[in-house]
Amino acid sequence: MVRMTEEARQERAAERVGRAARVAEAVRRDVRSCGRAARAAWRGPGRERDLLVQSLKAAAAALLAWVVARIWLDDPMALMAPWVALVLVQATVYSSLVQGARQFTAICAGALVASGAQAVTGDTTGALALSVPVLMLLSNWPRFGDQGIYAATTAVFTIASGTVSAVAVGHRLGQAALGAVIGVAVNALVLPPIHLRDVRENLAALAREAGDVLHAVARDLREGEWDAQTSARWLDASARLRDRVDALRSARGWSRESLRLTSGALRALHRAPTAAVPPEAEDDRFGQVTGHVTALTRTLAVAADEERTPAAPDASVLRRYAELLELIGDACRGEADRLLDGGARPDRLLDGRTEEVMRELHTELQEGLREQAGQGAARAAVLGTLLLQAENLWADLDPGARGR
Repeated sequence: MVRMTEEARQERAAERVGRAARVAEAVRRDVRSCGRAARAAWRGPGRERDLLVQSLKAAAAALLAWVVARIWLDDPMALMAPWVALVLVQATVYSSLVQGARQFTAICAGALVASGAQAVTGDTTGALALSVPVLMLLSNWPRFGDQGIYAATTAVFTIASGTVSAVAVGHRLGQAALGAVIGVAVNALVLPPIHLRDVRENLAALAREAGDVLHAVARDLREGEWDAQTSARWLDASARLRDRVDALRSARGWSRESLRLTSGALRALHRAPTAAVPPEAEDDRFGQVTGHVTALTRTLAVAADEERTPAAPDASVLRRYAELLELIGDACRGEADRLLDGGARPDRLLDGRTEEVMRELHTELQEGLREQAGQGAARAAVLGTLLLQAENLWADLDPGARGR
């Protein structure tokens, strides 16, 4: 019994050591992540620097609102102005205005309901009990967005301060309006956030990752490492491509919103070069590329399934197909480099030699398709589908492929 107790004690000690080691490793990861973010912000424009600038702008807006309200206007209750200014330095000027209107409306509602509750009950606890539940329900109104909670918090501040009167309510609303004006002005006039880089970076990442998936498929096909587990890995990679497409759509939405209410003069104040954002047609083009890559990997997954009728083509044919996929993958990576460099889409994506090699491989694969048809419809079906997806990829990546 004593031995069992000692063993249990040792197990608990080992668990504590293991937990401590996991916590230490998590802290080290966080520290390394912060270090990488700091270095990225120091090196040049990027998401990390954008986050740093927006954070400093929010702090500066709150400080400015405090100076104006507390020092210049000598307001003894200057809390509302810096509070509102802080939260209104949003990711775009348009969202600052929209959120400002919502927040000011919520604050007005909170102050008025709190004043009415105080007048009815004449008691702080009773006023809180009467007003806060109503305002929490009101905060869920979709018109408020995520600013509805400020109705309830304003009521708490109003009632807890003990000065509930028409003058006090008007005073707080004036402070909220002052903070809103300062927050929106700082966001619009000091390095206004214009999100053009995010679209370009997400589009380039999508093109590069599509090329990486094609290279991975080509490598496995050439080496003969093709089974259900391998095809599952390809499917996971293509699913990540679809996630990247969703991220690109989100970035495109932020880009559109960031250009609203920002005139040419405001854009000139932007902290990074505002090169033209890639056209939305590029989103559609690489969305189609992603769809073809997904269809290609699904076809290979079906062929790898022993319980399904379609059969894999011969290894020699797959090696030629792998060569074609590698060249298409190179084209995807080339498009990624072009997008990051800010270049225009060329009339011809592929050089003459690469295009000639691709045409030769395409011809060989068509001959292989006829040979596979002689061995059975199942093999021909798989190779025909794979060849169709490669043709679609080629046509979407090379702007002039259809005309040559």
